[in-house]
Amino acid sequence: MEKEKTIDTLNNLIQINNDRIEGYKTAADETKESDLKSLFSQFQATSAKINGELRSEVSRLGGTPTESTRITGKFFRVWMDVKAALTGNDRKSILESCEYGEDVAKKTYEDVLANDSENLSSEQQSMLKEQHSSLVSDYNKVKSMNDAHVSI
Repeated sequence: MEKEKTIDTLNNLIQINNDRIEGYKTAADETKESDLKSLFSQFQATSAKINGELRSEVSRLGGTPTESTRITGKFFRVWMDVKAALTGNDRKSILESCEYGEDVAKKTYEDVLANDSENLSSEQQSMLKEQHSSLVSDYNKVKSMNDAHVSI
């Protein structure tokens, strides 16, 4: 296990969660619906908690936790802004954008767990699996809301 690779992997996950926090701030700003604002606030809290755990682990390993977002996250937030402006803050469009973002976060964790396990201790793998589970739960909420809206 290489410490630098572990730190890079954890910092990548911090960036994903930073993207998620910023994306849900944008989504909350774009909707006028109180149930969505509440949901997006919960999702921001999930990523803030996750980031606290990841930052602690990076620091414990002697690294510096990143504060940045990924380019794709910036693109996602801009895309949400443009789409919201074009669709008049339409609930379905906002939920579709959020589902896309959730899918990216979920898949990033899945890739790390499948491909980077040799650089992670069993404790780190366990932590990431728990975080992934939280993100899957959030993804399922958004997907369910989006699916319910489509069938109405």
